[in-house]
Amino acid sequence: MSVSTPHINLPEGVSFAKTVLMPGDPLRAKMIAETFLENPELINNVRGIHGYNGTYKDYKVSVMASGMGMPSIGIYSYELYNFFGVENIIRVGSAGGISPDVKLRDIVAGIGANTNSSFASQYGVTGTIAPTCSYELLTAAKDSAEASGLSLKIGNLFSSDTFYDDDPDSLSKWGKVGSLAVEMEAAALYMTAMKAGKRALAICTISDIPATGEGCSAEERQNTFTDMIKIALETAIRMD
Repeated sequence: MSVSTPHINLPEGVSFAKTVLMPGDPLRAKMIAETFLENPELINNVRGIHGYNGTYKDYKVSVMASGMGMPSIGIYSYELYNFFGVENIIRVGSAGGISPDVKLRDIVAGIGANTNSSFASQYGVTGTIAPTCSYELLTAAKDSAEASGLSLKIGNLFSSDTFYDDDPDSLSKWGKVGSLAVEMEAAALYMTAMKAGKRALAICTISDIPATGEGCSAEERQNTFTDMIKIALETAIRMD
């Protein structure tokens, strides 16, 4: 029996894998599926949000885009966790380096996600929710990176609701409280996973350094962050 939501519609008899890799960009989802998966099959294209099934080293893996920002990944991750039986979501995206210890094209994993978003207000708790990743996924990612001879820097991300920020000191302030890099999705993904009792991890490649103006082109962001994808795929099969 097929399952459908306002944002995801699968063909009859098709299901997602236990683990979904989730880039923001639909074209990056397409690239990942067609480059890294065997027998990739487009299973969702509602609103142009490409979702694929395929196999990696004989393990079933899914890839689907999240769109941009916390509201968007909040929708797609909620539906995947709560309606489609997905257990693990690994965000694979780009981030801007904040810490001086982070360089262009470094790969970072978010153990937690600081945020300026009010996403947590929906839960009605008195106090502050600390969005954190899954320890199991983080450990699997660390082991996968080491086994592949790749460097993975682990620390807090800063999930921002603001792409164009007129405060020139904003990112440096977040850096002073330990944020390695800035992106726009991890906090919402982590909170959605925590509420659903599922697992999530954000792995990002540093695509630009706002403080210096260094950066990758849009095409490079879409097509060349292959080491990050390899870590995520190896993590997925460790969780199978």
